[in-house]
Amino acid sequence: MNNVNTSNSIPNYLAWSIISTVLATCLCCPLGLLGIVGIVFSTKVNSLLAQGDIDGARRASNTAKTWCWVTTGLAILGLVINIIYFATVGSAGYMEMLQQYQ
Repeated sequence: MNNVNTSNSIPNYLAWSIISTVLATCLCCPLGLLGIVGIVFSTKVNSLLAQGDIDGARRASNTAKTWCWVTTGLAILGLVINIIYFATVGSAGYMEMLQQYQ
């Protein structure tokens, strides 16, 4: 019964890792794709729990959480850079930069 309570308390952070990866990639740059590492470890949590490897699931969960924070930080950094750039060059300069990316 202790294993059931322990396994239910281990989060997999899958939603957070997917959202932060998408936002960081859109707002920052291809560095946001580092969030894929968090997605991989997030998906490992449930499979390790199904195998009965509680310690492995905890390690995967902690690693996924770390990569989620890294990717969230990149998304915030990208947002701040976009806001500063928009504030300094205005909407015309910002649109010109977006067209150059395309």
